[in-house]
Amino acid sequence: MRKILVLGAGKSSYHLISYFLQNASSQNWQITVADASLELATSKTNNHPSTKAVSLDIRNEDERNSFISAHDIIVSLLPPALHYLAALTCLSNNKNLVTASYVSPEMHTLHNDAQNKGLIFLNECGLDPGIDHMSAMKIIHDLQSQGAEITSFKSYTGGLISPESNNNPWGYKFTWNPKNVILAGQGTATYTQNHQTKFIPYHRLFSQTEKINIEGTGEFEGYANRNSNTYLETYNLQKTATLLRGTLRYPGYCSAWNLFVHIGITDDNYQVNNLSSLTYHDWITSYFPDSDKPLLEVLQEKFQHLNLSTQDWNRIQWTGILDKTPIPLKNGTPADILLNLLQSKWKMQHGDLDLVVMQHSFEYTQNGKKHFHTSSLSVKGENETATAMSKTVGLPLAIATKLILNEHIKSKGVVIPVLPEIYNPVLDELSQLGITFHS
Repeated sequence: MRKILVLGAGKSSYHLISYFLQNASSQNWQITVADASLELATSKTNNHPSTKAVSLDIRNEDERNSFISAHDIIVSLLPPALHYLAALTCLSNNKNLVTASYVSPEMHTLHNDAQNKGLIFLNECGLDPGIDHMSAMKIIHDLQSQGAEITSFKSYTGGLISPESNNNPWGYKFTWNPKNVILAGQGTATYTQNHQTKFIPYHRLFSQTEKINIEGTGEFEGYANRNSNTYLETYNLQKTATLLRGTLRYPGYCSAWNLFVHIGITDDNYQVNNLSSLTYHDWITSYFPDSDKPLLEVLQEKFQHLNLSTQDWNRIQWTGILDKTPIPLKNGTPADILLNLLQSKWKMQHGDLDLVVMQHSFEYTQNGKKHFHTSSLSVKGENETATAMSKTVGLPLAIATKLILNEHIKSKGVVIPVLPEIYNPVLDELSQLGITFHS
């Protein structure tokens, strides 16, 4: 019996755990689902005979050590900042680890130790990062093997609401970690354009967007995501003139969200106290000098330079952020307050379907001629639980876990899925499960 420990039972865990349950008998697996909420963990196991649900405080070293030491492989769906704790315990107990999150600087420091112990800590193996890496690398390796020189590569991914469930002016509902949506884009985005390093500071990120058309799916707007330049070497594209990785939203989202950024209410670095005595109107007013003018007029004058449309102001008012409604929190960061408000507004309702979209765009020269290649993915959710986001994050993780347990992946250390021994079998099985790219 091979034992799998799943850390975290949140929004992205449904298809991961379902895959494990469906294959438990044939693969001789026993699955433990651990979460801070026993109720949440239990809801994902469905009383399956090959599973058990447990409550786990991942910050408790004794609990963490006890559970990790008792399993053969660990799949972490924890918040990114907590993967390192799990990795340290995996290292001390000689256990392999799989996550969907970016390799943090702390995780990277464990590479040599994990490699020396013959362990694999496979990161960035979900959707974005994950499927984006694997599908891009397959194309890159194929083109390069044919003697092509890639001159430009742009990759965009979006977790959105499907058009038939798009019934709010933002065109958005939460399909993954809501707090990460609030904090998305913070820091400075970095990319390469015409062999020059480019920077987009946070206060300009949502106004510097690109229109993206995905054939058969629709029009979107994309903004740059994190530091694309870290993948120049990873993708073996050091000579490429342009490299950009970004995030997709429906048109109109970015310009309206830009106001929240400029007000300062996506900040997660300081606490606002005594919130129960404030309304949302009071809170927003506190960011500006006293005025006799209505708050909406104050905002429109202060941020006239953002050139917000009537539709943008309608989106902002629709959230209730300007209403004289009491804030149902005692204390919290600005990001916490905004999240609390939007969780009810952007909640997936019964019958709602989500949509995951991805597009890779390549420009390359071959035999003296310039070529273009576009590869796109569109995955629709089944319902508000079996979401496309859960499917595209969870299934790559699950398939990779199976490959590691069956010793089909030989790489060791801190690894991401840009190697053929990982991406070929994962993409092949994803295709069988309906996750297929179209060129």
